Amino acid sequence: MSQNQFYTTFDRETFQGRSSTDYRTEFERDRDRIIYCAAFRRLQGKTQVFMSGEYDFYRTRLTHSIEVSQIGRSIVNYVNQTAEYFTEEYYLDPVLVEVISLAHDIGHPPFGHGGEKVLNIMMAEDGGFEGNAQTLRILTEIFYDARAGRRGMKPTRAFMDGVMKYKNLEQDTPEPKQKFLYNDQQRYLDFVSANGSHPQAVSRQSIECQIMDWADDSAYSVNDLLDGYKAGFLTRRSIEEWAGDQELDAGQSGVVEKLLEQISTEADFEIYLANKVGEFITSVSVKKTADYDWSQRYNYALSPGTEFQTESRLYKQLAYDVIFQSPQIQQLEAKGGRILKALFTVLADRYLRGQNTYELLPSKVARAIQQAPNDRGKARLLCDHIAGMTDRYAIRIYKRIFDPEFGSIVDII
Repeated sequence: MSQNQFYTTFDRETFQGRSSTDYRTEFERDRDRIIYCAAFRRLQGKTQVFMSGEYDFYRTRLTHSIEVSQIGRSIVNYVNQTAEYFTEEYYLDPVLVEVISLAHDIGHPPFGHGGEKVLNIMMAEDGGFEGNAQTLRILTEIFYDARAGRRGMKPTRAFMDGVMKYKNLEQDTPEPKQKFLYNDQQRYLDFVSANGSHPQAVSRQSIECQIMDWADDSAYSVNDLLDGYKAGFLTRRSIEEWAGDQELDAGQSGVVEKLLEQISTEADFEIYLANKVGEFITSVSVKKTADYDWSQRYNYALSPGTEFQTESRLYKQLAYDVIFQSPQIQQLEAKGGRILKALFTVLADRYLRGQNTYELLPSKVARAIQQAPNDRGKARLLCDHIAGMTDRYAIRIYKRIFDPEFGSIVDII
């Protein structure tokens, strides 16, 4: 089989270098490592919209990531067949988009975006916390828990770049601090750009990152509505009341009317939204915008159809206002935030400030924190541990420490 001419040696180069090759492509090795890693498995226990485990059919971060991966691969298949630029020897690699999509949320903490906000506040003096930056940290530094310490998975340059939705450092980000990389991740920007030889690599999103971004928007803008409908938040009445409070143009009003036409039965509504995902996929087009010879990944721009971008934004706003801002979800978010704040505080008192001698962390984690070279490094390792918790694990540890009637010395931690 001839090698895909779209990708260069520059794209396939791995961070720190891999020791061997086998029958798989470098991107297939990236994918296989993600599928079998602990951080990916833990997504099954992390909140997407509703707290994981509440009901079997609600989406978790894991099922969301799988859906983004499927949509991303479908977009690749569509543009490879329809865009004039691609041939059997020169095409976008669906496996690369698959692994970028599978990995895009592995840095997210328990309790969804509420948990992310709390950790960002708790880490304000030590570089902040951001889910996308944490994904990059997992891939490059803490992917494997080896005998000699934690280490990264040595991702390819194209994969590492593909998960970087944002390429600005925390120190260069205006208030409020959000959508950034950690300051010590400059070295990964340097790797992506070959130490500044190709500055376009840090000023643009790769075509694969653009595809993942639209696949992510397509998945959660549609499927959050479906989960909200099944949970009883999204009804004809709630949609009509919401629309009555908005200043909608004719196109937006048409989107709302179509939702209302389908909402009378669950089957019709689910089929309608499933078909909508298909429309989002086939709305895209690709345009060539540059002609770099060192990598083709920055030469193309993805353009979702304008009306579908408008529709996606409307779905997200509807979900945010009717579902995420509901008292029930806000109460759960407040509870999750309180749990993470309390856990961070009590663990920081012990391991960052030395205010007591209780052994509250697994010995390997505690030892790594104690051996960190400075206070900021200690805080980051503590944050890694908390961010890696599932919802249920965080709740269980919280109860064990703070609930006098919970726990036993024979419980498995």
